[in-house]
Amino acid sequence: MSSPYSPATALARSFGAAGITTTQTQRVSQSFSRHLDKFAREHGKRVQDLISEGAGLARSFSSATQDHIFDQARDYWIDAGQRMVLTLDVLRERADNDAQHEAAGTPPVLIYDHEVALDGRSLVRPVNYMLLKILPPAGVVTYDWKRPYVIIDPRAGHGAGIGGFKQDSQVGVALHDGHPVYFVVFRPHPEPTQTLADVMRAEAAFIAEVHRRHPEAPKPIIVGNCQGGWATLILAAANPDITGPLVVNGAPVASWSGRLGENPMRYNGGLLGGILPALVLSDLGGGEFDGVHLVSNFEMLNPGRNYFGKYFDLYADPEKGRASFLEFERWWGGFHFMNEQEIRWIVEQLFIGNRLSRGEARIERGRQLDLKAIRSPIIVFASWGDNITPPQQALNWIVDTYADEHEIRIRGQRIIYMVHDKVGHLGIFVSSSIAKKEHTEVASTMKTIEALAPGLYEMTIDEQIGEGIAARFHVSFHERKISDILAIDDNDRSEERGFAAVARLSELGAELYDLTARPLVQSMVTDEMAKLISDAHPARLMRRGFGGDNAMTHAIRKAADEARAARTKAGPSNPFLALEPFWAKSVVQAFDVFRDVRDSLYEATFLSIYSSPLMDAIASTHAFQRVHREPKELRFLPEVQAILLGIARGGFEEAVIRMLILLADSRGSVRRDRLERSAKVLTKDEPFASLGAERRAALIREQSIIVEFEPDPAVATLAELLPDFGDRNRAIDVVEFIAGSVEDMEPNTIRTLQRLREALGLPPLALAAVSADPLTENLAVRDVA
Repeated sequence: MSSPYSPATALARSFGAAGITTTQTQRVSQSFSRHLDKFAREHGKRVQDLISEGAGLARSFSSATQDHIFDQARDYWIDAGQRMVLTLDVLRERADNDAQHEAAGTPPVLIYDHEVALDGRSLVRPVNYMLLKILPPAGVVTYDWKRPYVIIDPRAGHGAGIGGFKQDSQVGVALHDGHPVYFVVFRPHPEPTQTLADVMRAEAAFIAEVHRRHPEAPKPIIVGNCQGGWATLILAAANPDITGPLVVNGAPVASWSGRLGENPMRYNGGLLGGILPALVLSDLGGGEFDGVHLVSNFEMLNPGRNYFGKYFDLYADPEKGRASFLEFERWWGGFHFMNEQEIRWIVEQLFIGNRLSRGEARIERGRQLDLKAIRSPIIVFASWGDNITPPQQALNWIVDTYADEHEIRIRGQRIIYMVHDKVGHLGIFVSSSIAKKEHTEVASTMKTIEALAPGLYEMTIDEQIGEGIAARFHVSFHERKISDILAIDDNDRSEERGFAAVARLSELGAELYDLTARPLVQSMVTDEMAKLISDAHPARLMRRGFGGDNAMTHAIRKAADEARAARTKAGPSNPFLALEPFWAKSVVQAFDVFRDVRDSLYEATFLSIYSSPLMDAIASTHAFQRVHREPKELRFLPEVQAILLGIARGGFEEAVIRMLILLADSRGSVRRDRLERSAKVLTKDEPFASLGAERRAALIREQSIIVEFEPDPAVATLAELLPDFGDRNRAIDVVEFIAGSVEDMEPNTIRTLQRLREALGLPPLALAAVSADPLTENLAVRDVA
C-alpha cells in the first residue's frame, strides 16, 4: 500500500478532482505505486553500488604516483584503441555474415547436421515450412523405438534454429537420451497464398510423417517455443488424434494477462492503434509483413542491453566475445516475413482479441479452436524473469478454458506447469544451464507423465544430487487448483476489460481502413518500393552500415589486422581499465531509468484511457469469458454418468489403477521416483503392458472420475473388482511397491493403505516394504519410453 502522502496518492487525488472515475483512480494509483516502489528499490541500490564503486576507484587513482599513472594511462589507451578497432571489425564481420546468410536463403542456425524429412512446399496447400531430421553427432546413438521429439521454433521476426544452436540445448538433451529429433523450420518468405490454417495442416502432416518413420515408438513429444508454443496448442486442438505430450515454453496464450506495474508489452495494441499498424506495414511491404518490426519491439523492451550492453560486452573483450556475439547475431538479424493474412490472424485472434484463450478463435471459417479438445498431456514452462511472456500469459489460458481443476480431471487431461525464478525469455529455450537442468528433467519426466492421474500439477525441482553432467534432481508433482494460478495474477484480472475495448476499436479501425485508405495505399506500392522500404529500416541500416559496400570497412579490416599483430593488453590492476565497467553500468542504468519511466507512463496512459466509462461501454460486446458449467453440474455429463454406473465393473487393472489414484489424492503430490515405478508397472508389466497407450489412458481417466465423484464407494467396491484373494494380495503388493518404503510415507498415505487393506479384507500394513516389483516375471525387456 502506498503512503497517504505518496506521489501516487497525490496523483490519484488529482485524477479524482478532474472527474476521473474511482476505478481509473485506483488502477493508476496502484500502477504508479508499484512502479515507484520498484524504481526506488532497484535504482536506489544500483546508485549506492555505483557510489561505493566510484569511491574505490578514486582511492586507487589517488594512491598511484604521477609517473606510474602516466604509464598506466598510456597502456590503457593503447589497449582501448586496439579493442575499439577489433570491435568494429567484429561488426564488419556481422554485416558480411548477414549478407552471406541472406544470400544462402537464411537457413536455420542449427549447429547440428540435418536433412529435409518433408518440405511443406510439396503439400497440397504449400507453405514455407520444412521438417528437418536432426542427424546425431559422432558418438551419439538414437533409437527408432524411442519416443521422437518434434521441436517447433518461434516465427516472430527471426529465423529458425534457436532451440538447437548450442550443444547444451533442447536438441542436445533429447539426442543424448537416445531420442530421434525433428525440427520444424521455415524459409524467409511465405508462400503467396499460405494461411495459418495451411501452416497448421503442414505441421499435422509433419507429425504424421514422424509417426510413419517410427511406427514402434510412442506418439512424438511436441515442443513449442514462444510463438511455437501457441502454434503447438492450436495444432493439438485442431487435431485431437495428436496425443503425444506437449511442452509449451514461454508461450503468450492469454495475451491480456499480466500484473499492474509490470509487463508493459501487453499495452502495445491499445496505444499503437490495434491491428492498423500491422495492416499498413503489410501493405507497404507489398502484402508481406516484415519481421524486423517485431524484432525492434523486442529490442525496445530492454534498450540498455540491446543498444549498448551487448556492444560494450563485446568491446570489453573482443577476442573472447567475438564467436558468441556473431553466433547469436546471425539468428537475431535473420529477419523473416509473414503474409498479411498470417500477421492479421495472430494479432486479431491472439494479441488483441485474446480469442484462443477464451475459446473463440477460428483457424479458418467454420473451424473453431477449443483447447479443451486437446488430449495430450501438457507441460507449460514459464518464468518470472520473462519480460515478453510473463507467467500470467503463459498460464491463464488454463483458468479461461476450464471451470476448475475438477473439470481438468474429468476430461482426462494432465496439465503440469513450472515457473522459474529468474531466467529471461530467450533463456527458457536457449540457456545452457536451463538445458542441463530444467529441460533434462522435463525430458526425463516425459517417460512417466502418462502414468500421472489426470489433473493440474506444479512441477518443482527440489534437490540436486551430484555435480556437473552427472547431476540429478529430485522432482515432485504437486496437485494444484485453479485458484493457485489465479494467485499468480494477484487474483484480480479486472483491468483486462480495457483490452476488450482495444479489441473492439481495433476491429472498427481495420474495417474503416479496409473501406477507405487501403485500396489507395495498395495501388501506390510497387515491388521496388516495398523492397526499398524494407531495406531502409533502421535496424537493417545499422547492421549493413559496416558491410563491404562501405569504403571505411576496408580500413577497419586493415587496422584490425595490425591491432591483432601488435596486441598489448593493459594490466588487470590498471585503474583506467576499471573505469570502463563503472562507466558502462552508469550508461545502462540511464537507459533503464528511461525504460522504467517510459513503462510507467505507458501503463498510466493506457489505464487512464481504457478504464473510463466510455471505454467500459465500448468493451461490453467483447469483455466476455467462455461459459463454464458449474462444477457440481459436471457430475451429470453423460460420459461421467456412464462411468459412475460401472463403478463395480472391472478387474485387476481397474483395481490397481483406482488404488494408485486414491493414494495420489491422499498425498496431494507425487515424487518422480514413485511416478517412475508407476510408469514401469503400467507400461511394461502384464497385464498392463498389453492394454496399449490409449486403453491405459482411458482406464486412468475412468478411475479418476470414479475417485473424484464417489471416493467412498470407490474404496468399498474394490472387493467386487478383486473377488479372488490371490489377486487382492498381488494388487496391494503392486500398490505398496509403487508407494515405496513405509518409513518415507506420509501419514495420509499410511492411513489410505490401511483403509484399502481393510476394504479388501487383508491384514494391516506391514512395516517391511515391498522392495521388488511383484509383476517382474511379466516384465518387458525393452524400455519403450
